[in-house]
Amino acid sequence: MYKYDAIDQTLVDQRVAQFRDQVARRLNGSLAEEEFRPLRLQNGLYHQRHAYMLRVAIPYGLLNSKQLRTLAVIAQQYDRGYGHFTTRQNIQYNWVNLEETPDILAELAKVEMHAIQTSGNCIRNITSDAFAGVAADEYVDPRPVCELLRQWSTLHPEFAHLPRKFKFAINGAKEDRTVLLCHDVGIELKKNSAGELLANIYAGGGMGRTPILGSLIKEDLSWQLLPSYLTALLRVYNRFGRRDNLYKARIKILVKALGPQEFARQVEGEWIHIAKSDDNFTQSEWDRVAQHFRRPAYKALITLSTEDLLSNLPITEKVAFARWHERNVRAHQVPGYASVILSLKHHGIAPGDASSGQMNAIADLADQYSFGELRITHEQNLVLADVEQTQLFSLWQAAKKQKVALPNIGLLTDIIACPGGDFCSLANAMSLPIAKAIQERFDDLDYLYDLGDISLNISGCINSCGHHHVGNIGILGVDKDGEEWYQITLGGEQGNEAAIGKVIGPSFYADEIPDVMTSIINTYIGQRSHDESFIQTYRRLGVTPFKEAAYSNAKAKVQKQDALGVPA
Repeated sequence: MYKYDAIDQTLVDQRVAQFRDQVARRLNGSLAEEEFRPLRLQNGLYHQRHAYMLRVAIPYGLLNSKQLRTLAVIAQQYDRGYGHFTTRQNIQYNWVNLEETPDILAELAKVEMHAIQTSGNCIRNITSDAFAGVAADEYVDPRPVCELLRQWSTLHPEFAHLPRKFKFAINGAKEDRTVLLCHDVGIELKKNSAGELLANIYAGGGMGRTPILGSLIKEDLSWQLLPSYLTALLRVYNRFGRRDNLYKARIKILVKALGPQEFARQVEGEWIHIAKSDDNFTQSEWDRVAQHFRRPAYKALITLSTEDLLSNLPITEKVAFARWHERNVRAHQVPGYASVILSLKHHGIAPGDASSGQMNAIADLADQYSFGELRITHEQNLVLADVEQTQLFSLWQAAKKQKVALPNIGLLTDIIACPGGDFCSLANAMSLPIAKAIQERFDDLDYLYDLGDISLNISGCINSCGHHHVGNIGILGVDKDGEEWYQITLGGEQGNEAAIGKVIGPSFYADEIPDVMTSIINTYIGQRSHDESFIQTYRRLGVTPFKEAAYSNAKAKVQKQDALGVPA
């Protein structure tokens, strides 16, 4: 993984010293809140419902065991003993004290981490495939490009005050594991027949109040020209993006208003003047960065089948291990190795949360089994990318002790959720109690296995930090006259067949959601064809049978309450 050079370290250290002075001035009253706010946001510090929240960048989701141990120390010493991993491969601390935030940033700087540009109207943390460099279906390792663009965009003076926040996702594999089309800019890397590295550029994607899938605006762009082309794109957005209306300020609104073809034409018109810019990447820059992403010292091994792995296991362990292997283990590029997903979706725990004890233990697992490196997934889980297949059983046993071996990856309880109204001042409703109620309702693994792949995403407000729009089932918290209600969407999907879900109708009370979910799932069970997934059944049948089941359940509940004289 990338290592700081002297310039990187000096920049981050100076940033910490600068922020320490700003916090001191805020605390002594010489810096007003309205002046301090943009400064703290540039360092990832939000003022939330109960306390300050600090969002720490994990560039393209990659970190090492030493860094994870530092994150554990911060959770223990400066928060309440845990951190929350997000859909954008960051980590958030929800209970930090303002006066201690410079000390936290100083701890991060010691292990080559920071919180720069994790907030504000700038280019945010660049996300990528959690299996980059090891995925069996990978065309191109995207990490060198991610790092080059991270360095290009960090503290870029021209893009420090965009109309609104701006997010990149970069993918280099056959399967899209980045939600590429739901980002302001999605970059799809590939190679042509001559082996040249090229990029397709998608622009105008996003979720939130107006969910839109991005449009292809540029094909076969040389990787070296990415800085100049993206500069042109951002200049068009900077010039014409809506600064007069917060809800219409994202680039998706501009692309939709102009149309993708006209937007692309304007970008080309700007790019023609800077296409030969000195800012473009060079081969020497690639060589400087790419050396940090060389393959580790893999052993010469042979690929083992599932049957091979199960053959010598105790009979009492075979079924449970086989289930975990099916759901949590992924194919690797190198014979004899596999990638392992550690689930942060244990029942009763908020999705994406990890305690300081778990983080320290997982750092030990990374050192023992995976060359000391880890990945954060978009689904709020962790990955050990380079595990010898012969070590999988041992790893599984160790992971069970830390409650991160739940074999539910891709199943209904592998829930994506934002912190919601428990923490976030923007939220209209709570997300975490809804996730907990659904986990409790669907806690039978045999039943979940029978259901197969179903994605469930929960957001506490229209900003869609839980990405509810692309869940097969999405739940959105809404406010009605000071009460929390929940809106259901169906038919969303991430990946190569990305789709925005559709709202099925009026919202439900919180205590209705488990029953509504049961009605939706029972409809799927009753209507599915052999081996048909939830999303396939939904696409075949449409929304009507699911909608009728959801609302007939709610209607029946009201009628029963009326009959018993129970207030709604």
